Amino acid sequence: MAVGLILSAFRRALGQLGDRRFLRVLLLGVVLALVLLLGAGGALLWLVAAALGPETTLPLLGPVSWFDDLLSGASLVVIVLLSAVLMVPVASAMTGLFLDDVARAVEARHYPELPPASPPGFLAGLRDTLGFLAVMLGANLLALVLYLAFAPFALVIFWGLNGFLLGREYFTLAASRRLGRAEAIALRRRHAGTIWLAGLLMAAPLSLPLVNLFIPVLGAATFTHIVNGCQRPACP
Repeated sequence: MAVGLILSAFRRALGQLGDRRFLRVLLLGVVLALVLLLGAGGALLWLVAAALGPETTLPLLGPVSWFDDLLSGASLVVIVLLSAVLMVPVASAMTGLFLDDVARAVEARHYPELPPASPPGFLAGLRDTLGFLAVMLGANLLALVLYLAFAPFALVIFWGLNGFLLGREYFTLAASRRLGRAEAIALRRRHAGTIWLAGLLMAAPLSLPLVNLFIPVLGAATFTHIVNGCQRPACP
């Protein structure tokens, strides 16, 4: 039953991917993620340059004045590495900020009989987004150690971790629009297995370049369907 609900939700979300509202949220999420990553990379390099100064003394080499040029070349490498590791978590969090747009598009097409939702205000949504971003970034950075220590299982760890996080947060955000946060968390706990399975379905394509950028929007739509299904008595 759980698998059927998840696959049905994902199939309907995939069928609506061309919706203009979906594409708008996708574009906003990716642009904001890129801006944040560029800013983080630039700030990191600025701190290194400020700490070391324009001229740096290196062991055995003595003073070197080309360190600024080295930092300029390294900036591109730093940004590429940051984007490879953090682009999806950041894009997921940014998409969470616009989840209500995706949910309203889903409900307009598939659940027109529902009354208007009462999503959290902007400040509450921003707080949730920043909290989600902190958890996603922290967990994925810490997981780098596990990836190195258990290299043969790195992909499984990546899927399991991000599946849990995506399922937990996206379900809570989608359910809070209609139930309030406290009841949304209670519903999430009652259906934890279904939610993790759905999160795993979202996490598996995260390892595919370019495809992974669509996952946050698909996840928001999929969990809107799942929340609707989990409020019915037959939900697993």
